Amino acid sequence: MPDDLPLEATRRRMIGDDAWELGLRRWEAYFALVLASTVIYVTWVNGSWPEGAVATVLLVAMVPWYLFLGRRLLGVHRSGPLPYLYIAGLIVLSAGASLASPQSALILFALSPQCFMISEWWLGSIAVVLLNLAPAARFVRSEHSAGSITSFVIWIVVTITFSVFFGLWVERIIRQSTERRELIEQLEATRAELAEMSRETGVMAERERLAAEIHDTLAQGFTSILMLLQAAEPRIDSDPGEARRQLGLAVRTARENLAEARALVAAVPPAALGESSLDEAVRRLSDRLGEELDVDTECVVSGEPRRLAARTEVVLLRTAQEGLANVRKHAKAGRVEITLDYGEAAVRLEVRDDGRGFDPATASGFGLRGMRERAGQVDGSLRVASRPGEGTSIIVEVPA
Repeated sequence: MPDDLPLEATRRRMIGDDAWELGLRRWEAYFALVLASTVIYVTWVNGSWPEGAVATVLLVAMVPWYLFLGRRLLGVHRSGPLPYLYIAGLIVLSAGASLASPQSALILFALSPQCFMISEWWLGSIAVVLLNLAPAARFVRSEHSAGSITSFVIWIVVTITFSVFFGLWVERIIRQSTERRELIEQLEATRAELAEMSRETGVMAERERLAAEIHDTLAQGFTSILMLLQAAEPRIDSDPGEARRQLGLAVRTARENLAEARALVAAVPPAALGESSLDEAVRRLSDRLGEELDVDTECVVSGEPRRLAARTEVVLLRTAQEGLANVRKHAKAGRVEITLDYGEAAVRLEVRDDGRGFDPATASGFGLRGMRERAGQVDGSLRVASRPGEGTSIIVEVPA
């Protein structure tokens, strides 16, 4: 199925191409043509009263009988008494017309196929034989020459053979229509299941995205505020100036957190970027970490700074934020260095500290997993180099 073709349009196209749907009107035109020809033939050859009139009335009575009952049974193969009732009505009308006027047997070319269109093949075959009983009985009761007997036998053989082959063809069409109908229903059910799965997948993806954004922004900001307030509290009496500085940093962090929250709700780029470039935002992160922890920080930018794709800049910024958050919470470092290298084919960001380090093989935190997932979203890569007591280096490289 083409990707850009809705299932409903495909369904209409498939149903519109259904051989049964296309053939129904043609069949009715054929039925009308045979019936009209039979009536004209009976009137022209046997116009005597009352035989010709009776045959004509019985033939014309087949029209309301077909419209009232037969039309809604075509191609359905319903169970129950209705198919038997309709076929019995055709047999009675046809037999009466044939007994009144033998020329009425021409209508069998239209009635015999109907038996297969309404019922199963075996029942249709029995109905065809019954339809031919009346013409055969009338023929047997009268005297005929060898030529007329031969003609009658040929007539019966042609009628039954035509009906059987037509019935097999109709049976195949009905089976094909049923299979198509079932296929369409299965496609619609599958579409509904896929839509539900897609919705659930979208919800889960959005939850994961929000979780990553909250972890990389708000949660880190709250952690920083808490650490600053805890550091300021014991200095309120002993070192009021330092306490006020840390309180000021906490206030600034809270304001930045509020801006990040608003950006997250509005689904706009991170507040840390705003109108700034990526290298300026990374420098601010480095400077703020130095102020909060009172450690040496250095931000080195190499290459020609330039604007990158929005998603790429967000990945690099979030990696820098997460790397510095890990330094703040775990490293106990004395020096932190951030390197941002603008290459021609790729941009490389490294956050390195001289803290206590860790074993990357045993690390399973949300932060490292989130950084890897973010890098993968822009076809980038993340590498973590660390050993206990030897510091940590987090390197992310993304296509430029």
